[in-house]
Amino acid sequence: MHGLAMDHFVGERQTQILLELRAKGRVSAQDLAQTFDVSEDTVRRDLREMAARGECERVYGGALLPRGQTVPLNTRMTELPDRKAVLGRTAGELLVDGSVVFFDAGSTNLAIARNLPEGLRLTAVTNTPVIAAELAGRSGVELIVIGGRIDPSVGAAIDSTAIKQLESMRPDLCILGACGLTLEEGLAADVFEDAAFKRLACAASRRCLAAVTTDKMGHRAAFHVHDLTKSLSLVLEADADEALVDRIVGKGVNARRADAFATLNEKTSR
Repeated sequence: MHGLAMDHFVGERQTQILLELRAKGRVSAQDLAQTFDVSEDTVRRDLREMAARGECERVYGGALLPRGQTVPLNTRMTELPDRKAVLGRTAGELLVDGSVVFFDAGSTNLAIARNLPEGLRLTAVTNTPVIAAELAGRSGVELIVIGGRIDPSVGAAIDSTAIKQLESMRPDLCILGACGLTLEEGLAADVFEDAAFKRLACAASRRCLAAVTTDKMGHRAAFHVHDLTKSLSLVLEADADEALVDRIVGKGVNARRADAFATLNEKTSR
């Protein structure tokens, strides 16, 4: 009976870990040990067993959702609101008056929509209902909504109906949402269909812009979206790793930190 009781507690704890992982996208072994009042070795054993079942991907210090899964947009919208607002304000300053801009799915892109400069005139295109709701009725913004079935995890329409509508559009700028950014693979997404839709949006647009929180820097998501090239601009947080940012800029990417309006390219050329 003692062994059965222990198995019950282990199963219950792992179920709670899985629920937190699906809600947040990542978990820390240290935090979990404190939550469940067990040792970090016990948590690491839980994570090994869960990884063996394909329920998580182990990383140093904890675990992530398996590749091909993503944190629901509704959850991401509640995370790091102040930091995303700073990114949103900086990215908003880069938008050109009178341009056509596609807003891809993403909580940071929602922050950009919320922090557009006063008086900016745009034709805004989006496949994301929460971004459309933010832009609807905003003075100076003509809104075009791409429709279709809303993917519950991505929070946007990315099906064949949405693809067909996007194919007829030619935005001046695509504001990309990304799940990860690495030097070797550029921007990437967790969900295959979402990545395919993002690549189509990039191909249709003259230029691409992505505002990236520091926690995504160095994270390798499963599906490629955009290489680090001159056609891409990045807005990064003030605490983004200096060495990584320098190497990104070395590839010709136009990058700027959210706490400064001089681009890093300009800074390094002085």
